[in-house]
Amino acid sequence: MKIKIYLIATLLFSISTAYAQKELNLEDIWKNNAFGSRYVSGIQSLNDGLHYTTLVNSGKTQYIIKYQYKNGNAVDTIFNTAKADKSSGEIPLMTSYQFSPDEKKILLMTEQEQIYRHSFKSDYIVYEVATKKWHQLSSSGKQQLANFSPDGKHVAFVRNNNLFMTDLSSRAETQITTDGEKNKIINGATDWVYEEEFSFDKAFEWNSNGNKLAFYRFDETEVKEFSMPIYGSLYPQNSTFKYPKAGEKNAVVEIFIYDLNVKSKTKVDIGTETDQYIPRIKWTASPEILSLQRMNRLQNKLELLLANASDGKTNCILTEKSDTYIEINNDLTFLNDGKSFIWSSELGGYNHLFHYGLDGKLIRQITTGNWEVISYKGYDVKNKVLYFTAAYSAPINKEVCRIGLNGSNFNVISAFKGYNEPSFSATFDYFINAYSNANNPLQFTLYNNQGKQVRILEDNKTLNDKLKNYRLTQKEFMTVPTADGLNLNAWMMKPADFTESKKYPVIFLIYGGPGRNTVLNSWEGAAYMWSQYLTQKGYIVVSVDNKGTSYRGEKFKKMTYANLGMHETKDQIEAAKYFGTLPYVDPSRIGIQGWSFGGYLSSLCITKGNDVFKTAIAVAPVTNWRYYDSIYTERFLGLPQDNAKGYDDNSPINFVDQLKGNYLLIHGTADDNVHFQNSVEMATALQKANKQFDFMMYPDKNHGISGGNTRLHIYSLMTNFIVEKL
Repeated sequence: MKIKIYLIATLLFSISTAYAQKELNLEDIWKNNAFGSRYVSGIQSLNDGLHYTTLVNSGKTQYIIKYQYKNGNAVDTIFNTAKADKSSGEIPLMTSYQFSPDEKKILLMTEQEQIYRHSFKSDYIVYEVATKKWHQLSSSGKQQLANFSPDGKHVAFVRNNNLFMTDLSSRAETQITTDGEKNKIINGATDWVYEEEFSFDKAFEWNSNGNKLAFYRFDETEVKEFSMPIYGSLYPQNSTFKYPKAGEKNAVVEIFIYDLNVKSKTKVDIGTETDQYIPRIKWTASPEILSLQRMNRLQNKLELLLANASDGKTNCILTEKSDTYIEINNDLTFLNDGKSFIWSSELGGYNHLFHYGLDGKLIRQITTGNWEVISYKGYDVKNKVLYFTAAYSAPINKEVCRIGLNGSNFNVISAFKGYNEPSFSATFDYFINAYSNANNPLQFTLYNNQGKQVRILEDNKTLNDKLKNYRLTQKEFMTVPTADGLNLNAWMMKPADFTESKKYPVIFLIYGGPGRNTVLNSWEGAAYMWSQYLTQKGYIVVSVDNKGTSYRGEKFKKMTYANLGMHETKDQIEAAKYFGTLPYVDPSRIGIQGWSFGGYLSSLCITKGNDVFKTAIAVAPVTNWRYYDSIYTERFLGLPQDNAKGYDDNSPINFVDQLKGNYLLIHGTADDNVHFQNSVEMATALQKANKQFDFMMYPDKNHGISGGNTRLHIYSLMTNFIVEKL
């Protein structure tokens, strides 16, 4: 009898606990940020490698606090807005800061104003640490990209498409270029397509002595303009900017070197071809030698050039070629021996690190194996050790690794499987690691360079405790078989009350674009909580990494070349068919949702896969590759003049007549990346084909579609559509 009573009591307790758990709501996820992680952000290592600083906000007062790595003790307050000298007035709130090389001055970024997705302009302030005095960097208008020279004597910046320099002793301002003009000439900053697709906007670099400044000059004169209306006034204004679409003319790029001592510019010889790219410039260890990476328009040939700073003459020391394409990264590092450099490459089929001499001859391949280096983090000169992150154990994980320059003593130094992102001290004695896995939020931990834990900085215990109060399920990793024998990585989230005797609808959440994975063992924040919300609505949520995604070798990633969208669509359709065979899945209720490339792919799946997918949501999709930018599109498809079939056979706009299911199209009208034109033309084609669909536009919203209640609105819209149509 006692045993029966105990079992009944246990059962009742379990039931009451289950019922006590809370249900999620969209307001908490997308408006109240109720599940936001706490971050350790704004950390900057100081020169000694023993201390770091962080920016602390407390109401209207801001502090830059100095801490010891080893114990976390605060040892100094380097900056305090309340105690700054008031003779120049009150310091506005800053968004970030930059120390001068000698750490005696701080450049404060205030009044930030966005230009495109990544670029912005600001009012910069120069703050003297010792005296607490400050002054504006320039009083003639907001600046872009302000940056100290290595000797700390000057700050270079861009304003109105021209390059300037301020002498910090005299405060004299020198205008280095004068021909800058909107939508025509840009000096020292990038054009739209370089910023978006080569991932940088600061187009100038100081040499190690601080006496020479190399910079880009973009001539956009022949690039066609794109205009989009900005609403909110009686007569909407047009935002007009240069945007080279696939197959159209790009800006002509030149590289110059400005000599501060003689106040003259030298043009660097980058060859006679103008229809090419210079995706990176970087000074070598010598202040007289500038490196340049030169790439042909098809992006299948990459050359490393060295330029003499005095006369601009160049010589090519390294050339890589590909049958498909070569991607650009930031891994190039010139060692202080003045004789060699680190280079990463997919030569051999997987991305790895190589050691070359300045003569271009290979010294050795440093890392090897059927796994991929994700990002090079730096070189410890004292110990001759390189640090990097890698998808070493599996494509879903990201580990912190170290290896000797000679290729010996390889070690994984991150403690846990999952996703690790390290931030190293200046001397590589310590690193702060941001770690998470698929079902657990971020935690920030300090380690020494051997991977030994020193202390925990932030464990997000408050968030973890809060999550325990909700009825959540677990993200499970799996593989999906395909007809060609290449299993696809995937994850699945089932409802918490899942039972195999029931048939569930399935919603695919995908991206699928080249080199970008969604099947990762990492915390996804609000996106993860939305997936949880959908499981509480009775859906199985799935994501699949199709061919073309990363960390499985060059062949897997690049097999989509020239037919972008073909393999990806086939894989997602095949994956959906596989899930439809599972005993607990209702094959008549499978849907798909994606944003950007994911929106493109979901549009193809609901048309080409109309017998598999019942419902699709496409947010900010490319619907015709002829509408998208030159660098991205041509990297994966070549020129439309040469590969019309590759463009047209994989553009959703050409398959609208095959639409049978429910289709929701969403776009922001001020999307400077994937233009609203894509959805307008898609709508036109659907109407001509007499196909019914749902359409939502977000006025004056860019590619991210955010701000105010926008995220709550769009996720409410998508959730309601899924519930009603799937």
